Amino acid sequence: MTATIFAQPFEPVGCQSCRDKTQLPFDFTMAFQPIMDLELDRPFAYEALVRGADGESAGTVLSWVDDTNRYRFDQACRVKAIELASRLGLASLPDCRLSINFLPNAVYRPETCIRATMEAAEEFDFPHNRIMFEVTEGEQVSNGAHLKSIFNEYRRQGLITAIDDFGAGYAGLNMLVQFQPHVLKIDMELIRNIDQDPVRQAIVCGIALVCQRLSIDIVAEGIETSAESAYLSSVGVRYQQGYLFAKPGWESLPLAPRHV
Repeated sequence: MTATIFAQPFEPVGCQSCRDKTQLPFDFTMAFQPIMDLELDRPFAYEALVRGADGESAGTVLSWVDDTNRYRFDQACRVKAIELASRLGLASLPDCRLSINFLPNAVYRPETCIRATMEAAEEFDFPHNRIMFEVTEGEQVSNGAHLKSIFNEYRRQGLITAIDDFGAGYAGLNMLVQFQPHVLKIDMELIRNIDQDPVRQAIVCGIALVCQRLSIDIVAEGIETSAESAYLSSVGVRYQQGYLFAKPGWESLPLAPRHV
């Protein structure tokens, strides 16, 4: 990371907030939605999705987040996801990953902001090399170099990186020019009715070709019909996520093998 980023006037506030152990003024938990590996017919990963302690939606929980607690919330989400995933037995699923969303604009120094994650992985005996961090492509990132530095640090720490909602946001293919994640998740708007839409088919096949050349795994999001799933499988998209397979499970792992 360059000195310019460290010198941003708001940076110390964020770092102080990350170190602030004050309890958040609200409670929350996680729901988990599987990403399926259709070739092996088992979960490839589980995405942790924030929920209220009494079942409130993610939107409701996020409405409680403001500039006074944003960084504590970001850190708490990471720890909560790892703690719950470990308690539910995700680590015992063969090669299954835990996917956690993060906002790059809430990370100031990647090497320090990741400490709570690594400490939680050690405390709850969760393999850190099976933790995947998703950044949404729908969030406007004003400093591409900063996001690249985050991805580089996460890779250095042995974590998996992913771009979420690809095709829905600001950067598109330009983001792939700057840095290449381990995983790219194609936005549901490109997936909807893809079995009937030659334009969507051409775009997704083009993305798949680029990712194949760059050795990036693809996940198709928001799959709701067997026809969508079948078409994607026919063009080599083996990792799929959506209501067709399972809705998010509140503090549970839908479709996890029964012996876990």
